[in-house]
Amino acid sequence: MIKIRRSLPFATVFAIVAVIALVAAPLLLEPFRLGLLAKYLCYAIVALGIGLAWGQGGMLTLGQGVFFGLGGYAMAMYLKLTEAGGGLPDFMVWSGVERLPALWAPFANPIFALAMAVLGPVVIALLLGALVFRQRVRGAYFAILTQALAAALVILLVGQQGLTGGTNGMTNFFELFGQDLAEDSTQRTLYLVVAVVLGILYLATRQLVNSRYGRLLVAVRDGEDRVRFLGYDPALVKTVTFAASAGMAGLAGALFVPVVGIISPALLGVVPSLELVVAVAVGGRHALAGAVLGAVLMGYAKTVFSEQFADGWLYLQGALFILVMTLAPKGIVGLLGRWRRARTT
Repeated sequence: MIKIRRSLPFATVFAIVAVIALVAAPLLLEPFRLGLLAKYLCYAIVALGIGLAWGQGGMLTLGQGVFFGLGGYAMAMYLKLTEAGGGLPDFMVWSGVERLPALWAPFANPIFALAMAVLGPVVIALLLGALVFRQRVRGAYFAILTQALAAALVILLVGQQGLTGGTNGMTNFFELFGQDLAEDSTQRTLYLVVAVVLGILYLATRQLVNSRYGRLLVAVRDGEDRVRFLGYDPALVKTVTFAASAGMAGLAGALFVPVVGIISPALLGVVPSLELVVAVAVGGRHALAGAVLGAVLMGYAKTVFSEQFADGWLYLQGALFILVMTLAPKGIVGLLGRWRRARTT
């Protein structure tokens, strides 16, 4: 007789446990901890995109912070203009800006701001992918290129004090669509929105991976030249996937701003991008569930260990990454899968 647990794949078990945990969280966690969980889920959305691009497509992207930041700044611009009530945002006043820059004006419309938070990263990723993948740039060269892009964006944002808030970024957001962001009810609503968005994106991405396109993407990862010889265009497949992951990161950034209340260059540079890659590797880059799980666990671990060992967290994170890549290259999901197979044999 076949045991029932054999018929339940890990992705299904993960989905069931995740839904139960996410539904129970508002009932069990105090507002501060619930806000932290919402932040981790925002990171999980970015990690989901990395899992798609890196785990399924073999594109190690070290610059997802770029797209996360573009989405975050788009939302922050809308919130600052709403707060200003037709005037100038506070940081512009402090910087001596006398007129609202033309770039800012359209972001007074929430629909435009949300659209740009997603479409902006997608368009940039499409252009970058079209230029890079057509030249057959891949592997470490592509990773370095995306990392350099993240570093360049930080330099640009820091140097435009009157336009972006410089090093301090943008903060002091008080209202979103007429709701007070300081209210516990608003934060609970934001948490639920983030959780629902993550769930929808996870299901959509899983469906994509299980489709014919997903199998083609894996084939490109494992043998790009062979796929090209069969008549497919690997550059197009990789570009579309890269753009999809960028759109997820942009949406995550837009959700992150009202949840956390700040966006700054420090949150989207090289180091945050690397941390997300480490989280995906720890969770298991070949499984979408592993990417999500890794982001949440690493976010929680960073909070806990930073409180106890503020100076040692980065060293611990680096050591954990090395251990996972050498001893468990499939991450936590791989270890759990091995344990389940051992129990059922």
